[in-house]
Amino acid sequence: MNAPRLLFVFALAFALGIGATALVQHRHLSDIVALGNTQTSSATPGAAIDPSEADDQNPNKNEDSDSSWPDNAPSPEQVLYAQPQRLHDAAAKLMPRAPDKVNLYFVAFAGDSEENVFRNEAEYVDKLLTRRFDAAGHGLLLVNNPATLEQYPLASLSNLEAALKTIGESMDKEQDVLLLFLTSHGSKDHLLYVSMDPLPLDQIAPDDLADALNKSGIRNKVVVISACYSGGFIDALKDESTMVITAARADRASFGCGSAAEITDFGRAFLVEGLNHNDSFADAFSEARRLVDAWENRDGEDHSYPQLVTAPQIDAKLKAWRSGVALGPPVPFTPAAQPLQVDSLTAVR
Repeated sequence: MNAPRLLFVFALAFALGIGATALVQHRHLSDIVALGNTQTSSATPGAAIDPSEADDQNPNKNEDSDSSWPDNAPSPEQVLYAQPQRLHDAAAKLMPRAPDKVNLYFVAFAGDSEENVFRNEAEYVDKLLTRRFDAAGHGLLLVNNPATLEQYPLASLSNLEAALKTIGESMDKEQDVLLLFLTSHGSKDHLLYVSMDPLPLDQIAPDDLADALNKSGIRNKVVVISACYSGGFIDALKDESTMVITAARADRASFGCGSAAEITDFGRAFLVEGLNHNDSFADAFSEARRLVDAWENRDGEDHSYPQLVTAPQIDAKLKAWRSGVALGPPVPFTPAAQPLQVDSLTAVR
């Protein structure tokens, strides 16, 4: 990162109440995950990199480049200051709850801007729940991606807290159900990776996510985390009114991310296959676990062991929700359209 931009980010970080130490830690983790991405294919774990590794181990790191920031986009400062309005505009599109039945609300969170796979999953959650599970007008998307800076609010911890608060104010907190879907890289020490460089965004730990949910006051929850080592979030989140689904056990990586991927293996198994073939999250998970196990056997990978933890209270609420859902047809998965690249055209020729 060049000197003027680095000075700007430090100044902005302090203006936002973010300490210099936190900013340095963010930059360190970003470089480490970038190293993991450059050394793995779409069939390998996304962020299976030890955060204790040094930045200088990344042979492709270029501190003078912020190439992921699009030339025609607002400046980083403008994007940050636009966030309250972005959230306000998104919240204004929420529709009133349907009376006399359990309603489903959702928040989809795509944490890493460096790979389109996470944006694709978040946008597909929106399409799937809206078209198949009768949740039109009941969702918010938070996305970090260079192509969506003026389309969605950022996927940041503060925006997640605000989105959950907004959803909580729109729903019947005692009767309705929230589906929170988070997709990104995950680290061995159980941090969900959040990045929209050069913005100084905090990583999300299990206690951070639990606190955000507790502050919202939402009672009935299904939390789905599609990330490596995501099982490390279970203990902080589980309770009598929460179902927790993770793409991997606490000590295992998951697979299918990378710059060439369209959707992660768990996302394809749980969302595209599981929820298009089943009307319950538990049944969709059971199908997804079988599929992921078969794919990992086929590819000779160490098994990720997706996890589900639930309780009778949330199970009963989900059963009541399903009884009132006008189930729609399966929804095909299509990735976000990407701009044509000169190199790709050359390769086709």
